[in-house]
Amino acid sequence: MPSTLTPTVPFGVVDSMVSATVGSWTSMARAGLDYWSGALARRATPFDLGQDLTSWLAVMNDRERPQWANEHTVAREWPIARLRDYSTADADAGMVATIILPPQAGHDSSIVDYSPTQSQVMTARDNGCHRIFALEWVGATSETKDTSIEDFMQLLREVVELVGGRANLVGDCQGGWLATIFTALHPELVNSLAIAGAPIDFHAGEPLIHDWVQLLTPRGDMNFYRSVVAANDGVLPGSFLLHGFMTLQPDQELDRQLQLLANLHDPAHVERYRRFENWFQWTQSLPGEFYLWVVEHLFAGNELIRGELVVEGRTVQLADITCPLFLMAGETDHITPAPQVWALADHASTPEDQVGRQSSTGGHLGLFMSHESLERHWSIIFAEMAALSSPGADVPQELTDEPTGHGEFVVDVVTTPRPAVRARRSSTRKAAAATRAATKRAPRAKAAAPSAAATEAPVTEASVTEASVTEASAKRAAATGASATEAPAKPSTVGEPAPAQDTPAPRARQATSTGKAAADKPAPRARKVASSGTATADKPAPRARKAAPRKAASKPASAARKAAPQQEKLTDEAGPQA
Repeated sequence: MPSTLTPTVPFGVVDSMVSATVGSWTSMARAGLDYWSGALARRATPFDLGQDLTSWLAVMNDRERPQWANEHTVAREWPIARLRDYSTADADAGMVATIILPPQAGHDSSIVDYSPTQSQVMTARDNGCHRIFALEWVGATSETKDTSIEDFMQLLREVVELVGGRANLVGDCQGGWLATIFTALHPELVNSLAIAGAPIDFHAGEPLIHDWVQLLTPRGDMNFYRSVVAANDGVLPGSFLLHGFMTLQPDQELDRQLQLLANLHDPAHVERYRRFENWFQWTQSLPGEFYLWVVEHLFAGNELIRGELVVEGRTVQLADITCPLFLMAGETDHITPAPQVWALADHASTPEDQVGRQSSTGGHLGLFMSHESLERHWSIIFAEMAALSSPGADVPQELTDEPTGHGEFVVDVVTTPRPAVRARRSSTRKAAAATRAATKRAPRAKAAAPSAAATEAPVTEASVTEASVTEASAKRAAATGASATEAPAKPSTVGEPAPAQDTPAPRARQATSTGKAAADKPAPRARKVASSGTATADKPAPRARKAAPRKAASKPASAARKAAPQQEKLTDEAGPQA
């Protein structure tokens, strides 16, 4: 007789626990070997070992509030946010401003200006976005605990109006889907949209967070999350989210602490550890009402991609988005798998040649602050965004799509949008194309194009993993120092664009078609995906695109984590080697 029992714990949760157990034992073995090898090499006495233990515990527990690294001013404050202005002193007032929306997951927003040499906002400025702003999310209080999604939409309207009435939005993680919702509701206010590690299709790929949400909300029951908010007087403590992130990959948390012990006598490692832990461990609360709305309608209901999300009394239609799109994903991102990010291109009405995808080899946090992401990917995104924003500039003919340096292809089965959405997207895309054709001017060279030397030089693995900084970053580090914070005046010098040799040359997009293109859509183009297979009767023919250096997106979550080298953990997640 067949069993009527069904598993109550999703496979992804079980798989992550097994992987974390193996990873923890591996971390302990490696750290133990490293520490005792060092102790023997320096002929440590029992007294020295005792001192090491005391120092290790002291460093692990010594936390300070994270700081914004580079000089800027605070343009305006609201109860729920601050607007920080990093614009150059001589920025063209006619240039479309760029606004960065940081992650909003219980941490400080300063990750977008993490250090003098690892700064998303300064990378934007150095690559031509001279009018650059960053939002800072303010921790929730008893007065702001009832802040809703509508309040954040109103905030973004006021911010865009303040910087000129039209802006480029750059959203990291939670800031990405927030910017996407705003763009769909107010497409006339957004010049271009960039998202990094931002879930649009919350159920795509192998989302570990979705598995946990399923476990904690059986049959849609939100009582667990509501009880957490109610127990904390209407706010969600940032520590709740911090411990949740640690639970996703406890082996990485253990490894980071043990590597501190193994490298306790390396001052540079200790300093990098302090900087990252100050940001990672410092938490702030979220408005309870907003958090519950996010869990119910986005993480559990996936209403944004289903076309059922209602905000400000209107249904959010991704097909209303027609502006240029920049999509950024991490190959080993266990928080937001790449297919969750790529989904925006499948549902927006943006023309195919105005969608640029970038794949970083790192994980989730590395998307916003690692050297590789900033120098190899964000420099390209911001240079093209600047070309879209400069007065009198022509729209780039084609955005850079996956300059990975690899000519590999992966076949995908792409989920077909609902017929009504597809028809609406097609008509909106055609209207947008007609508008651009009517206003098209003579083509102009792209801003910040790579030099001939950069075009001819091959991209090597060493160029990815080497912890180098650009000339502009080095100048900032020398000028500001590691402890630079906000200043009452704008910086006296203008950031120089990154040297051409540090930016990989954009390569021509290669695309193959494995089936007949839909009549109302342009021919499909190559893109990286989570899995391969053949098209079904109700799905379009699979599309191919360049693959990233590792096909991590097509592996199970545990395999992707195991495939990530230990060096990458320190570079993109823990910060010490970044």
